[in-house]
Amino acid sequence: MEDLETTAAYRKVAEHPRALHEPAFGRPHALREPHVTRDGGRAVVTGAVLDELSGLPRTAVYAAVDGELRAVSAGRGSARWARFSPDGGTLAFLADHREPGVFQLHLLGGDGLGEAVPAPEVPGTVEYAHWSPDDRMVLLGVAGLGADLSSGEGSGATSRRKTERPSWFPEVEDDDVGDTAWRSLWGCTPAAGTVTRLSPEGLNCWEAGWCGPERVVAISSGEQGEDAWYTAWLSLLDLGGEVRKLMDSPVQLALPAGSPDGTRVAVVEAVCSDRGVVAGDLLLVDPATGGARRIDTEGTDVSRIEWLDANRLGYLGQRRLDSVAGIVDVPGGAIREVLATESSCSSGTFYPDGAFTADGRVLTVQDSYSLPPQIVLTGPSGDRVLASTAHPGTDYLLSVAGKAETVTWTAPDGLEIDGILCRPEGAGPFPLVVNVHGGPNWAFQNCWSLRYPWVPLLVAQGYAVLNPNPRGSGGRGQEFAARVVGDMGGADTHDFLSGIDALVERGIADHDRIGLIGRSHGGFMSSWLVTQDRRFAAAVPISPVTDWYSQGFTSNIATWGPRFLDADPETPGTLVHTRSPVLHASKVRTPCLNVAGALDRATPAGQAREFHQALRAHGVPSALVIYPEEGHGVRAYPAQIDLLARVLRWFERYLLAP
Repeated sequence: MEDLETTAAYRKVAEHPRALHEPAFGRPHALREPHVTRDGGRAVVTGAVLDELSGLPRTAVYAAVDGELRAVSAGRGSARWARFSPDGGTLAFLADHREPGVFQLHLLGGDGLGEAVPAPEVPGTVEYAHWSPDDRMVLLGVAGLGADLSSGEGSGATSRRKTERPSWFPEVEDDDVGDTAWRSLWGCTPAAGTVTRLSPEGLNCWEAGWCGPERVVAISSGEQGEDAWYTAWLSLLDLGGEVRKLMDSPVQLALPAGSPDGTRVAVVEAVCSDRGVVAGDLLLVDPATGGARRIDTEGTDVSRIEWLDANRLGYLGQRRLDSVAGIVDVPGGAIREVLATESSCSSGTFYPDGAFTADGRVLTVQDSYSLPPQIVLTGPSGDRVLASTAHPGTDYLLSVAGKAETVTWTAPDGLEIDGILCRPEGAGPFPLVVNVHGGPNWAFQNCWSLRYPWVPLLVAQGYAVLNPNPRGSGGRGQEFAARVVGDMGGADTHDFLSGIDALVERGIADHDRIGLIGRSHGGFMSSWLVTQDRRFAAAVPISPVTDWYSQGFTSNIATWGPRFLDADPETPGTLVHTRSPVLHASKVRTPCLNVAGALDRATPAGQAREFHQALRAHGVPSALVIYPEEGHGVRAYPAQIDLLARVLRWFERYLLAP
């Protein structure tokens, strides 16, 4: 395909992000990682900042002060993950001031505004930090600079550090990775100005939290590759380096957190398709015996936990399309909900996130399709908005993005399916694009731009966009999430098709103008659906899996696909083969725009190429677009503008044409 940059189509699309972001250049346009002092007096958040439409946004730490967002500390580069010490006297955050992309701990005392002091460096990049209950030490989760990023983070490696090697130098993979691919735990003692390694060599610690002031709980494995996370276990480590396995699970474990007195451990057990995309059952584990009990959170899939004290555990999560926060009285198991809202509390994250005060209030970043992200402190007296990202650019988006509404329909087997429908003003039927989310264990909420930049853009051009939560999605309990395991592309296929049928019957969608778009698992389903039904006029699979066999030998999460398909690649005729879109290409009549990132380790670019070449071999219109500097998805500017221009042109050519 030709260079679009000089075309009218490109210029039209380029004006859209410019109108949205230019009024906020140099200021945060998206917020995540909220934190609050125990008394609720100070709140901080990580903001994503664009200074121009070039590259990825940088990040900075902001405090909510007098209704405004104020940068916490100066310094070039990016900063994130701000956490107040339990006594509120010191703010810890991570910054890459010394080397881009390599984050180290910084500490800021006093009122939380001013120049931070860098802590002693650790080898690698710090991904998270947690204060010990006694304020004495900061636990650091450190990734080697060759460690994998999860697909939700864009795939690739933790650092794209440039080297002085010649252009001909080969890319080498072998077993001799040293410390570059491992994740380890370190402790920083601010008073002494020292750092100490806490985890032993050979133990990969994916995430961790304190269990009292002398021990740490971690999700760990004996291997460092991204695939090893899916079978990781819960470990207990003392500060002397002794490690004891507490429990494992037939599915995935995440979000470990010990009580301040060290007598209890909380962890989330969930069916997970991606590291970092976690919402599931809340478990309480006895650190002495490893015995676990499941807490009834009244239908909420838990995505964040935090101990308020030794007997109260706060949690946030998703229930159907709502964001929920609650507090568990641990000895008795009673639940008190603090927050239940149709707005999303997952701005900048995949599932609801937040932080609690000592008296049980909760700080969140809330947004919706019609509400730009804002920081909200919720308690018995209701919501108090501390700061907002609203500006003239968000006013522009609201003026063109139409409206969002909840829709439900019934699948052929009687299962009720939820979705968010975004559509222009006026009466239908509209040309309809079905936007398939990734995962599959993730879920749409009514959030700003529906998390995908093409949703409001398509609505502004007159399309309706259906964002379904088929079986396998979060927010409906683990039985619902597991319905897709062993059946990807099976019953969930009809969740999508029946949703389209329902919108056609309701006069919203035009039966002859139906399109598909999706990224990651959404890319797989966009490729798969066109092999199963010929109603689709155009499709755009992004970062797809199209051949589960080759995926299993080229991806950094190679065993995930066979695990979720419950199939052995070496056995002919299993779902690895029968559910691969590339092997059904002869059935396709839908023109497909296949998109991939050259740096993607999770769904390598060869997946998009296979489907493209299979379609071409059968005479189906197909185009292949591979972005050389992108990973899992297209995230940086101006590549994102180029992608959106190609998407619009593809739909205009094949979906809107007579």
